[in-house]
Amino acid sequence: MDGRAVSKYVRVSPRKARIVADLVRGKRVDQALEILGLTAKKASPILSKAIASATANARIIGAEDVKREDSGFFVKEIKVDEGPTMKRIRPRAQGRAYRILKRSSHIQVTVSPVQ
Repeated sequence: MDGRAVSKYVRVSPRKARIVADLVRGKRVDQALEILGLTAKKASPILSKAIASATANARIIGAEDVKREDSGFFVKEIKVDEGPTMKRIRPRAQGRAYRILKRSSHIQVTVSPVQ
């Protein structure tokens, strides 16, 4: 059985989160968590938390036969979609205003037992 976890409205740009997600897609869960632990990006702890949650969900829904350590699962799918964008104004010279876009992401992780 596959385990799924969704993190919504995460305050990290989808473009930057996809760079980190590409590092761990298709890897074993223990290997993916090690890679994310050594990656110095804002999205790394967010993705590792989602992967750990998906692994726990997979164990709950019926993969108890898989060994207790995380090496029994692999990251089947990571999707980083765009969430809502907050629009802010930055005052500039001569009464002008520049728009600042604060982007957010929806992250969906699926882990599956290794066959």
